[in-house]
Amino acid sequence: MTSDYGPFAHLNAPNAELYRDVMKAFVVAKQRFTVHLRPEDVQRETGREYESVTDALGGLVKWGNLRADPDTSRVTTVEEFHRARFLYQLTPEGEAAEQALTAYDEALGNRGALQAVALTDIATQLKALLELAGNRDPDPAKVDLSLRSLVARFTDLADNAQAFMSSLQRTIDLHDADIDAFAAYKDRLIEYLERFIKDLAGTGSEIARLVTELEAADVHRLLGIAAHRDAEDAAPGRSTDDAPQQREFERGVALWSQRWAGFRGWFLSDSARPSQARLLRERARAAIPQLLQVVQAFNARRSGRSDRSADFRTLALWFAEAPWTEDLHRLWRAAFGLSSSRHLSTGPGGIDDTVAASTSWADAPPLEISPHLRKTGAYERRGRPNRVLDRSESRRHLAELAAQEAAETAAARAALATGGPVRLAEVGRLDPAAFQLFLTLLGDALAARGPDRKTVDATTADGTMRIRLTQLDDGSVAEIPTPHGVFSGPDHVVDITDLTADAGTETR
Repeated sequence: MTSDYGPFAHLNAPNAELYRDVMKAFVVAKQRFTVHLRPEDVQRETGREYESVTDALGGLVKWGNLRADPDTSRVTTVEEFHRARFLYQLTPEGEAAEQALTAYDEALGNRGALQAVALTDIATQLKALLELAGNRDPDPAKVDLSLRSLVARFTDLADNAQAFMSSLQRTIDLHDADIDAFAAYKDRLIEYLERFIKDLAGTGSEIARLVTELEAADVHRLLGIAAHRDAEDAAPGRSTDDAPQQREFERGVALWSQRWAGFRGWFLSDSARPSQARLLRERARAAIPQLLQVVQAFNARRSGRSDRSADFRTLALWFAEAPWTEDLHRLWRAAFGLSSSRHLSTGPGGIDDTVAASTSWADAPPLEISPHLRKTGAYERRGRPNRVLDRSESRRHLAELAAQEAAETAAARAALATGGPVRLAEVGRLDPAAFQLFLTLLGDALAARGPDRKTVDATTADGTMRIRLTQLDDGSVAEIPTPHGVFSGPDHVVDITDLTADAGTETR
């Protein structure tokens, strides 16, 4: 198998950088539709010495990256004919190796980005699919194109988000951070995170609503149409009863169903786990205070505060520069406080109290230390061992608190469900739990509403509640009493639905 990977041999050879420069010259030449290059052409592109270039070309020909053909176009004498002259061009193996190296470099240098525009594109594709799902006989080509565009955009969003959060964590951990560069762009980074969190909260709720509506409109019918087109491409000209095409169709249905399940799990939460969009939003929110802590650590270093690692490096430098052995001992005693033994507390029978505090370790009487103290840093405590604590009561208490919290949340959802459109002024008095949930719903709806939209639908991140908010133009003001005061604002028509109650009804 070694010969199959010969075009990669130049990566570990001496002067590997020279070989890479020569290969890049051939890649650039092919992009300009230039087929052959002479040694002087490569020299001009790379800026290297002629002898080094010719040696590198010979090595690349030996490894299979390049092909050498005799160059007889410029021969004018017999001596020139007998002199070795070659035209070089990329081989298929060499071109494949360069494509692989380019993909590797791009993947290694990709820091990713949180693409708010991708969220809008995903919502647009979902709206197109929802319109196709409403047709009795949708165009298979449009269905397939919309689904593939959705998958491509979503894959790009997920991969870039993962790469960005990974690079952001390395920056927070100071593993891959340049202090001056970080200080220069920290404000833009925090503003970027805040803007993406806002877009993810607004557009993400719209995407979750569209996903729910698509599933209600039988999205699996559209997935079957795309799988049928894939099966036709895999086995063209055969009937649907043909066994190979049927297998391709079933494999395509399973693949598209897996893609949809992954896409759905990215934006909709279930009882087992929260959505990836919600986790990403929480992670981005948590990154902002962590970035501020990094800034604080940078400022602490620059202000001259104590840094143990920096102190030890400076101390090591002083030890290295000490001219005499006596200076080393004096520096050791001064650095580690080995000038007196009076700071030790040994209890009765320890160091004689008559020993002065200025007595050095060398002149003080010996001190007997327990081997257990030397091993563990603490004296052995005599007596019975600690009893194993029974935490069953604490676990029961925590379980009761969790059940109580779940019951309060369910009661708050039930209290907010309007059963149809009502005005905000008719909502009535709300307890603290219901009012907190109401504020969350209202915030999601207002964040999703555009400047030219009077009616907006929004769904909570966990997919348990849906709200439809319609703006009124009569200038009326709604007041909602709560235990902490009166909440007031412009009146709207609101329709709040408890989706968990609907799911429970269908299950029963």
